[in-house]
Amino acid sequence: MTMQISTRHGSQLVSELVTVIKRNRDYLSEIDGAIGDGDHGINMAKGFSLCGEKLNQQQSLAEAFDTLSDALMEGIGGSMGPLYGSFFMGMADRIRPKSFLTAEDFADMLRAGLTELQDISEAGVGDKCLMDTLIPAVEMAERRAAEGYPIMLEAMGEAARRGRDSTRDLVAKIGRASRLGERSRGVLDAGAVSCCLLLEQMAACAQQQLTEKA
Repeated sequence: MTMQISTRHGSQLVSELVTVIKRNRDYLSEIDGAIGDGDHGINMAKGFSLCGEKLNQQQSLAEAFDTLSDALMEGIGGSMGPLYGSFFMGMADRIRPKSFLTAEDFADMLRAGLTELQDISEAGVGDKCLMDTLIPAVEMAERRAAEGYPIMLEAMGEAARRGRDSTRDLVAKIGRASRLGERSRGVLDAGAVSCCLLLEQMAACAQQQLTEKA
């Protein structure tokens, strides 16, 4: 039997994303402060908190992603609002007609979010940014989707963490930190960390729904 997750109660998953970002606000800003403005956590928490205020408990996953996308576009200054807003908008558009998601659908949803993000950003793996987390995680999800949810979700999380950790040894090639050159090496990228937190939480929520169903 093919395992699926329902898209009916999307506000529950997005509420968990809001919680994990708010919980890590100070940590994300501390990381960002090493080579950036030090406001990544503050801005992310602002945008996600705005989403939390607007969420309707009856929203589907696509509708909840829409709410999150709009809140991030409105509530975060700089580049993170459009980047993350585009990511969630792309995922929402891909799953809008679906009532259930197979592992393949989940991976396809992530790919759609990445594609939407790439429409506004040329950044890639090795640039010391959120793409170092997101791209390997999406590619791993696609490679392991045929093996089903538990295996795919675990592999995706591992890929996200490896991508996040890889940024410690990278020199920033984009953004404010790129002006530091070699001095940007030796610390994690805040965007890569926040992306990992979000992907891990999405995986945990999907796994929980599978557990509850079982």
